[in-house]
Amino acid sequence: MQTLIGVRLNQICKLFYFRSGGLDVNRGDRVIVETGRGLEIGTVVIPSQEFEEDRLPTPLNSINRIATEEDFAQLEENRELALKALPIGAEAIERHELKMRLVKVEYAFDRSRIIFYFSADGRVDFRMLVRDLARIFHTRIELRQIGVRDEAKMVGGLGGCGRPLCCASFLPDFVTVSIKMAKNQNISLNPAKISGICGRLMCCLKYEDYPNAPKVSAKIDPPAIGSRVETEEGRGKVITTNGYRRTATILLDSSITIISAWEDLKTLTEEEIKVEEKSADEKLKSKRKIPRKPSRNPKSESPKET
Repeated sequence: MQTLIGVRLNQICKLFYFRSGGLDVNRGDRVIVETGRGLEIGTVVIPSQEFEEDRLPTPLNSINRIATEEDFAQLEENRELALKALPIGAEAIERHELKMRLVKVEYAFDRSRIIFYFSADGRVDFRMLVRDLARIFHTRIELRQIGVRDEAKMVGGLGGCGRPLCCASFLPDFVTVSIKMAKNQNISLNPAKISGICGRLMCCLKYEDYPNAPKVSAKIDPPAIGSRVETEEGRGKVITTNGYRRTATILLDSSITIISAWEDLKTLTEEEIKVEEKSADEKLKSKRKIPRKPSRNPKSESPKET
């Protein structure tokens, strides 16, 4: 067994594990760690977690040191320099007439490099741009192309629900979302209603998808919409289903609408439906029968002699 420290580099970043390096750290401490991008500052999320030797995440680095006030000041200065570099980079892109949109500029903590994040419809030849930026900033330049979902994650904003974007607030990774998830929840397939500001399907469609609903001991398939079912209050037709709550809305034959759990429903078989339809036809025919009027006796209706 080996004890590792869980560190998150920013609020919505993945969790990375490091060796303690002999340091005594607590949850919430800011530490300096070494990653593939160089030195970075992060927050301790898990003070200690034991891993077996065959389950150790790789590669493993040690925590460099606990962050100081000078480190925080340098971090804030890096952010100010990045804001100043953003319009300079955008002007250089316009000067080279490249079809790309600059999204964000980020300084490495030790200022050994500057990373320019951009989005574009296709591949872009930015070799001359890198040389131009290196001549301006006198440091190593990296250009990274990102997708529309990553762009929304970096820029942030408000979703259709009025809350901050999930990807920009708490989702560390992008989940796979399909149109089938919207169908499972009976959501309108209007692209304007099921797409986020990135133009892709909304991440929240996965939250209430039936296969991702809370697991139960017995697997029960939802009743089909439009099928005939039998409930404790009588028979009716399924109108809608809720995969997360595992309930169905039933329109009873008595014109009353109820909500019932899947476990309390019994789907009628084809034979039962045929018997039901046959009895309904017989009732309808009996209502349509016109009763015979009693025949009149002509003798009784003859006028009396005066």
